[in-house]
Amino acid sequence: MQGTRLDMDRIRAARQVIAPVFLDSPLYRCEALELGCAVDIKLETANPLRSFKGRGTEVVASQLGSSGAVVCASAGNLGQALAWSARDRGLDVTVVASRFATTAKLDRIRALGAKLELVDGDHELARVRAAEIARHDGIRLLEDSLDLETCEGAATIGLELVDALHATDQRPAVLIALGGGALATGVGYVLKALAPAVEVICVQPLGAPALTRSWHERRVVTTETADTIADGVAGRIPIPEVLGDLLVVADDAVLVQESSIVTGLRLLLDHAGLVVEPSAALGIAAILEDRDRFAGRQVVTIVCGSNVDQDKYRRWVGL
Repeated sequence: MQGTRLDMDRIRAARQVIAPVFLDSPLYRCEALELGCAVDIKLETANPLRSFKGRGTEVVASQLGSSGAVVCASAGNLGQALAWSARDRGLDVTVVASRFATTAKLDRIRALGAKLELVDGDHELARVRAAEIARHDGIRLLEDSLDLETCEGAATIGLELVDALHATDQRPAVLIALGGGALATGVGYVLKALAPAVEVICVQPLGAPALTRSWHERRVVTTETADTIADGVAGRIPIPEVLGDLLVVADDAVLVQESSIVTGLRLLLDHAGLVVEPSAALGIAAILEDRDRFAGRQVVTIVCGSNVDQDKYRRWVGL
């Protein structure tokens, strides 16, 4: 597909180096979610990291070889994944995160053996600090969504979805959480190449709208703040190269309210038995806010992570 940085041969090659535990995640119809459409769940939490990020970090680690060092900024899930992928490969990993990040994610990064540095600011400040460490120490900087390996790893989800999407009079849709953009651009690229009849819809919180606004205005739009419980997608400064890919592969980008995200969390708990992080409920939130758009259609939502602070989660869902 012209106009993007992605390549199908590289995506298929990526699948060959990703640990099997991250591949072929469950995909099933959740009939209990009675939302006026056929909701299929792609469960990217059924792995040791409880998120999709291991697909990308496996590609990165396989290319770094048996020794070396790498640093990344992370809201939590990428850091865990990089530490996991590096652990048995002799790689030294430093993760920079906001000290306000989800505690459960930070604890897991430490438990997996990575060095963790916390900054007194948000994820964008962590990105700046990670770049400083890379320059000072002369080591690899892994930039989520900018580095193609992260997009290619995520894109393998798209390969697994293609055969399950059935083009009918009611156009199928895939709802994808939009944060840095690796998941949306990777999966979107594969679907547009192999299943062009599918509608690719990115979903972002109203409180962290930068990349969605950028998509609609076809230029990079930044925000001064990001205010959402969906910490995994709370970026403020989109990456231009990622926006360029997204403009090619996404059919739409929508914003959802915090109240809809919370309702989505509760629905996934009550009707699917899933405890997930807010980013993973964005697809359900999008259905709730525009039921007419999805009525009678096959809708796939990618449940992308389930690393939550239990106390916060209980408050959100009213337990």
